[in-house]
Amino acid sequence: MSDSYRQPGVVLTDRRFTVPLDHADPAGETIEVYGREVVASDKAHQDLPWLLYLQGGPGFGANRFVGRQAWLGRALQEYRVLLLDQRGTGHSTPANRQTLPLRGGPAAQADYLTHFRGDSIVRDCELIRRELTGGAPWTVLGQSFGGFCAVSYLSLAPEGLRTALITGGLPSLDAHADDVYRAAYPRVERKVTAHYARYPQDVERARRIADHLLNHEVVLPNGYRLTVEAFQSLGILLGGGDGSHRLHYLLEHAFVPTPVGAALSDAFQEEVQGLLSYAGHPLYALVHEAIYGQDARPTDWSAERVRAEFPQFDAAKALAGDAPLLFTGETVHPWMFASDPALRPLRETADLLAARTDWRPLYDAERLAANEVPVAAAVYHDDMYVDTAHALTTARAVRGLRTWVTDEFEHDGVRAGGPRVLDRLLALARDEA
Repeated sequence: MSDSYRQPGVVLTDRRFTVPLDHADPAGETIEVYGREVVASDKAHQDLPWLLYLQGGPGFGANRFVGRQAWLGRALQEYRVLLLDQRGTGHSTPANRQTLPLRGGPAAQADYLTHFRGDSIVRDCELIRRELTGGAPWTVLGQSFGGFCAVSYLSLAPEGLRTALITGGLPSLDAHADDVYRAAYPRVERKVTAHYARYPQDVERARRIADHLLNHEVVLPNGYRLTVEAFQSLGILLGGGDGSHRLHYLLEHAFVPTPVGAALSDAFQEEVQGLLSYAGHPLYALVHEAIYGQDARPTDWSAERVRAEFPQFDAAKALAGDAPLLFTGETVHPWMFASDPALRPLRETADLLAARTDWRPLYDAERLAANEVPVAAAVYHDDMYVDTAHALTTARAVRGLRTWVTDEFEHDGVRAGGPRVLDRLLALARDEA
């Protein structure tokens, strides 16, 4: 049974769907997937085409909008929208430190989590589409990892799509995780350099915090061990449109005087733990590198291994000289499973996923080369999270895909640009631009 309710200008309906855990075994175990239907109040009884929104991640539920915020207002002019909590996220059957032990030990947990990648998400979408639309194709809007899923959709079930719109989410079709991170670290260094050029006072502030962490054990109020590597990972903020400013405001109130000397302030620690904790999205850490697994090569903690090829990110070496401390970006490391109380019980499970060698392909290059679905993609000129060169190579490999390459926005352009970004992509897909 579905529950409907109202917010300003919209009618919302909670929808829950039962899908197979393993789509290769449709008669086997099932899980629940949740979606929130949104329609404009004045169009609630109209027969509208559907737009499916796939959130970035992996591991995040769909946006919780109020009314017609961001791009949603533009979409509601012509669509009935489904904001999908991809399997394991949001209101869908959860996968976290509390629920995964129900599967058994780490090996059973790792086997379970192999079903939480883009191919399984697409199969969920196809079952849901047939139930909601009566078989009619729908439009998909994929942000970041949601765009990766959209490319999988074009590979696995293009008959389900009327149009595909992608924002900051064109994946490499064949790159190993090592290739992804070798391209990523130089991009992150550019973003850090640009941040320090904007806020030169942050060079000394970051060095002072890093030095404190190298010489003191700091445990945040939620039990998170704040190491210097964890502090560096706050550089993930630099991939967003306002991220540099947010990082600056965080650094400027790091210390307070105390009877025993300067200490990291409660306000700083409170904000940092909110930024670093994976309690709300543990799947991000667990399957982040697995989304690049497509062959017999393990991911094997790729971001950690590749980081060693870039010694300028070594905090101790930077502080021993006069180099600025470099922050890191969208990477997952083994130490996170020791630092974060939300991840500690899952370290062995994560190790088993990192060692796995039986990943299935996520993309079909031949099918994409013969694509007939209208596709438009926003590619951000120096996206910190998704390599622009990889994205444009993929764009050329998908027949008919039209790109909008822009430096007006960062990776979160669909949030910052809202209706204008969606309007531009719709025009491109309809060949109106």
